[in-house]
Amino acid sequence: MSLEELINNCKKGKRQAQEELYRRYSEVLFGICLKYSRNRTEAEDNLHDSFMTIFDKIGQFNFKGSFEGWIKRITVNTVLQKYRKEQYLKVIDENFIEADDESGHETPDVSLATLLKYIQELPNKYRLTFNLYVLDGYSHREISEMLGTSTGTSKSNLARAKMILREKLEKKNINIA
Repeated sequence: MSLEELINNCKKGKRQAQEELYRRYSEVLFGICLKYSRNRTEAEDNLHDSFMTIFDKIGQFNFKGSFEGWIKRITVNTVLQKYRKEQYLKVIDENFIEADDESGHETPDVSLATLLKYIQELPNKYRLTFNLYVLDGYSHREISEMLGTSTGTSKSNLARAKMILREKLEKKNINIA
């Protein structure tokens, strides 16, 4: 079945098409959910919520642009909306000065699994900001709009996230400077 047929069948609410869509994209979307979640269980819940939103809004997809990009955006927004509702993004200190990390530090030699574990352990506001800025390439202005915070808060949260990650890596004797 072509992607267009699959999407049209999902728009009609056909369960078989929804199952196929899930099979095709669940692995990619789970990776996104895992990146923004504290653990696998939470990522699985976020994946489920994302697919519920995708199936609910699939009628809005008009075949302009990438379908995969569209569902990835829905997934990120679904996760962020959940955290906004749970009030995990409250500011602790907007005046925290961002440490500039562009001082020529070497990239640490650390496994992706270890780094992902440390990122997942970050408090929600730091983890979300870190992922959006570092891994997804959003600007502080865009992040502040997505999370309902100020750009100063976004910068502060990123600096704190980097500081926490740096401390965790240093405790494991992984040289990052």
